[in-house]
Amino acid sequence: MMGGTSTMLEGFDPISSSRSDVCVRGLIAGSGPPVLLLHGYPQTKHMWHLVAPALAQHHTVVLGDLRGYGDSDRPEQSADRSTYSKREMAADQHALMTSLGFDRYSVAGHDRGGRVAHRLGLDQPNAVERLAVLDIVPTLHMFDNVDRSMASSYFHWFFLALENGMPEALIRADPLTWLRSRFAGRYAGGREIDPSAFEEYARCFTAPGGVEASTADYQSAATVDLDHDRADRERDRRLQMPLLALWGEKGYVGRNFDVVEVWRDYAADVGGVAAQSDHYLAEEAPDFVISELTEFFGSERDEDGGRES
Repeated sequence: MMGGTSTMLEGFDPISSSRSDVCVRGLIAGSGPPVLLLHGYPQTKHMWHLVAPALAQHHTVVLGDLRGYGDSDRPEQSADRSTYSKREMAADQHALMTSLGFDRYSVAGHDRGGRVAHRLGLDQPNAVERLAVLDIVPTLHMFDNVDRSMASSYFHWFFLALENGMPEALIRADPLTWLRSRFAGRYAGGREIDPSAFEEYARCFTAPGGVEASTADYQSAATVDLDHDRADRERDRRLQMPLLALWGEKGYVGRNFDVVEVWRDYAADVGGVAAQSDHYLAEEAPDFVISELTEFFGSERDEDGGRES
């Protein structure tokens, strides 16, 4: 894969936090209003390497590895599939932020990280000031609108959620081929994944328990996460903080949904704009993402909430 040279987050310091015997790890840099950035599948915090340094000029930027991913712990899945629920993943990240002294913060999440961010905004409405989601519509909406196009483009949702051991066995037989397949053909003429970033994704994905943790994530998404989402819908419980939806015009989400209108069923205050990209906005169109997140998060709110540099 071709790509430009990356500094791979030089100047960011390691951080960690534990709750319920699960340690999540991440990186931090900058000063000013705190912003939490969450990665997607099959990536790590390093997916933000082209965006985070620019945001850190005016914000305290926290990059969290979701449980099961990156350098965070990989607990075994529970029988009720709650271990990798977005509720647990969101609680991890909230604990990370509060351990750093941030009672209020903004969040941006891509892909799986966007789904964790959605749950974080629902479960911690007094903590999340602003929320940005990259190239997703809500999980419940996706499952409620399955058609041939969705099943073809998102076949991995159904494959990885199988609980018969087959996904793990097949992926473990050739994990790098599987990993490359998640990126191949998902560009729109823009910047491709930096080789150094791909090496980081591969290091973590192929580590002991990495494949199994990622399938557990999808098992939870197809079961307990839907239970939580349906319960919220029945109570008409929606996100109340401002929400920014960004998506790739050339990707599945951009081609198949009126993204802003979909999110208006789940959030009270929604805006959004498309990038000239496919799925991996932060790596394909980093200047676009930097510009949109900088404007959305601003740099003047809660200046006293930033860490000392």
